[in-house]
Amino acid sequence: QVQLVESGGGLVQAGDSLRLSCVASRRAFYAMGWFRQAPGKEREFVAAINWSNGRTNYADSVKGRFAISRDNAKNAVYLSMNSLNPENRAVYCCAAGPVATDVQAQYDYWGQGTQVTVSS
Repeated sequence: QVQLVESGGGLVQAGDSLRLSCVASRRAFYAMGWFRQAPGKEREFVAAINWSNGRTNYADSVKGRFAISRDNAKNAVYLSMNSLNPENRAVYCCAAGPVATDVQAQYDYWGQGTQVTVSS
């Protein structure tokens, strides 16, 4: 079993930046991803990273503003978010699995999530 713990969420103003963190209890996966769920909406893919080669992929809606990165020594993955706007308000969850994909069912482990709220 792998536990994932997110942190870094909070209330920010439009245009601000925020960095989310997700720490895994142990490394038993090959990829990690970030997903988000806005109020009244389905959970959606944000970004993913291949743990071994660092290759990344992003949802079109966040390309150029969000960046996913990892720290091998800390078993941690980060999501740096710039130019936030109220539409980015959501609970952001990290996930771990065998493939850096946008398909939620491919991930084996999920964190509880961290709330991001953006005021206008």
